[in-house]
Amino acid sequence: MSIMDQNGGSVIAMVGKDCVAIASDLRLGNEALAVSSNFQKIFPITDRIYLGLPGLATDVTTLKERFRFRVNMYTIKEEREIEPETFAHLVSSTLYEHRFGPYYVEPVMAGISKTPSGGFKPFIAATDLIGCLNYAKDFVVAGTASSKLYGVAEGLWEPDLEPEDLFETISQTIMNALDRDAYSGWGCIVHVLTKDKVITRTLKARMD
Repeated sequence: MSIMDQNGGSVIAMVGKDCVAIASDLRLGNEALAVSSNFQKIFPITDRIYLGLPGLATDVTTLKERFRFRVNMYTIKEEREIEPETFAHLVSSTLYEHRFGPYYVEPVMAGISKTPSGGFKPFIAATDLIGCLNYAKDFVVAGTASSKLYGVAEGLWEPDLEPEDLFETISQTIMNALDRDAYSGWGCIVHVLTKDKVITRTLKARMD
């Protein structure tokens, strides 16, 4: 069994019309043994950037603090808030620094970027455990249920979804995928980011 599957967990990010959503399950396990049904895998980096970290739970906790430190240092040095694209490169370089003894996580990033013209556009990206960036215009997935998430998202996602429709789509995607994966589940949390607010909802799921 892969060490990436040791604690289970899955994350998905999805693009809508001027909005973006990121969702994860809430299970923490030791292989098939469930340990917690309230393990956080998605963390706010700024008001416009959220980071999902599926993988080994100890590395999730370590990286969350490391990214918080590095983003704070960036904000102090640059005297401005970090943009999603810049943060994606920060994540990539942090993981690549440890490529010979990697962190066992596959980060998923979702954010709202400012454009040079003053507008906003959605941004999602994911990396593998040594920081290879993968940009997407529709959705990105990671975790033990990633193959199931891909299949359901391919069938449900449409371009230019409004925030409420995007919430419904990502919720149905993750709930249906979790039903088909023994290492993920026990409820999920969904964050929908728009240019002026973040909507967070917790969903109940099967607890078996």
